[in-house]
Amino acid sequence: MTLDLRMLEFVAGNRAGVLATLKRDGRPQLSNVGYAWDDGLIRVSVTDARAKTGNLRRDPRVTLHVTSRDFWTWVAVEGTAELTPVAADPHDATVEELVAYYRGVSGEHPDWDEYRAAMVADRRLVVRFRPEHAYGQVPS
Repeated sequence: MTLDLRMLEFVAGNRAGVLATLKRDGRPQLSNVGYAWDDGLIRVSVTDARAKTGNLRRDPRVTLHVTSRDFWTWVAVEGTAELTPVAADPHDATVEELVAYYRGVSGEHPDWDEYRAAMVADRRLVVRFRPEHAYGQVPS
């Protein structure tokens, strides 16, 4: 299946969306999230104790819904999520990926040591996935 490049470019040009995971009963769990786009890889920073994290451990299917400011351009990208381990050390691989996520969303942090320590204290990890299917409404 070929993905529509206009849709992927729209997702790549934004940084906020709604992440949908599946609850145990099959209904969607929706969460507003910031995300980073890195050459087709979508990254989202989450904490270990959140419902969406538990949902993804049980069922890795995920959808990210992204809209324009005027609401009429939108794209939903579906994929299969991978979860990193929970950050355990300020210099472990998970924290390094969280640094890459932060840079993708916000640029440089004023105090990387503080950020790294907070990622461990918050028990953060990264949800990452590549679009497998995309649908929506983008201008021609």
